[in-house]
Amino acid sequence: MKTLRLLLVGLIFTLQLPAQTRTVNIYEYRPNVIVTGLRGDAADSAMIGAAVRHYFETHVTGFQQSHMPQFIITGRDNRFLLGIGGYVNFRTAYDFSGVVQNEDFVTYDIPIPGNATTAQQLRMDASTSRLFFKAIANTKKLGRVITYIETDFRGGDYRLRLRSAYISFKGWLFGRDVTTFCDLNASPTTIDFEGPNAYTFGFNTMIRYTHAFNDRWSLGAALEMPEVSGTYAPGLIAIPQRLPDLPVYVQYNWGRNRFSHIRASAVFRDMYYHNETLGKNKSAFGWGTQLSTAIRVTRPLILFGQAVYGRGISPYIQDIDGAGLDIVPDPRHPDQLQTLPMFGWFGAAQINLLDNLFCSGGFSQVRVYKRNDFGTSDMYRTAQYIFGNVFYHITPNCQVALEYLYGKRKNMDNASNHANRIQAMIQYNF
Repeated sequence: MKTLRLLLVGLIFTLQLPAQTRTVNIYEYRPNVIVTGLRGDAADSAMIGAAVRHYFETHVTGFQQSHMPQFIITGRDNRFLLGIGGYVNFRTAYDFSGVVQNEDFVTYDIPIPGNATTAQQLRMDASTSRLFFKAIANTKKLGRVITYIETDFRGGDYRLRLRSAYISFKGWLFGRDVTTFCDLNASPTTIDFEGPNAYTFGFNTMIRYTHAFNDRWSLGAALEMPEVSGTYAPGLIAIPQRLPDLPVYVQYNWGRNRFSHIRASAVFRDMYYHNETLGKNKSAFGWGTQLSTAIRVTRPLILFGQAVYGRGISPYIQDIDGAGLDIVPDPRHPDQLQTLPMFGWFGAAQINLLDNLFCSGGFSQVRVYKRNDFGTSDMYRTAQYIFGNVFYHITPNCQVALEYLYGKRKNMDNASNHANRIQAMIQYNF
């Protein structure tokens, strides 16, 4: 009876799982479902299948997203469900012919110039291990209410760090999650925790609304907590921000399971600072546009791509987040700050060799432009990021991977340096 129950659950999941996830990330899903209030084998396959469907319909896929939970607790009527999961992730890396001074392969952190201490290094890390809890309540007034908490150990010295914590119902989300400006399904999987340097991935606190008109068209908009990274001239100082960032997107899906898609996104932000000489607060307007896609060309081949351009949007571009490039001095107008133009793009491909084996590779680049002659000779100008990897599932819950990374940073004066990294990973989901 128990074996039959697990087979039925696996069949339900297989019939509904998106193509990329079924053939790449999970080729067999058999959760441990505990139905409270019942004894022995009183829980039938329909009850367990309903619990799995509730989780599948609320599961978020894409870059760095957690797997479906391995433990589900539910009542006999499935009005309240609790999923508990996570994984242990161990990575070891070796930098050679130049190093990146970061656990992740952040090309901004390639030292220029290099020296004897930045030629080679060994790294080991388990801080990306993760825990998550998801509760689903099926209510009469609000419909399906989802509460989700996810943590990893990236808080420094392996302390817990909050990744996501939100409440969601009727298309609304309140809390912390991946920024709305990010297209989670536009990037392939990497061992590198950052991924392509031009990828617009990051977490933010927000109020978001999303709506699907049908299985092809959807849109989203949010008010997100602003984060400004600036370089301030004398007499111009940072102050608390007053207006939220406004990211929006519209997306079109097509193909089998509507996996292929193209998304057009934009973000608008007003960044405040204080002029001490005038005793006035001023602001600089930032904006960004983005086009992202994932296309299943054939059953085994998937193409990914993204291009982003804007002014003052460094928190949304991974490589230059926190680099002080949102608002900078304007040499023509010493009493005010200006936004810098920035551009990033990447292209990648993934080949699903078997249900439990895939490889991927790609190229990514970020560029920051001078404006009104602002910029020192050692200021970041551009960086390139190249990756290639292979992932193999030993069992449904255990995967290993190997990856090569190459990065090159160039400054405004054309001084440059590069780095190479080879790394391996083992991960076990629970």
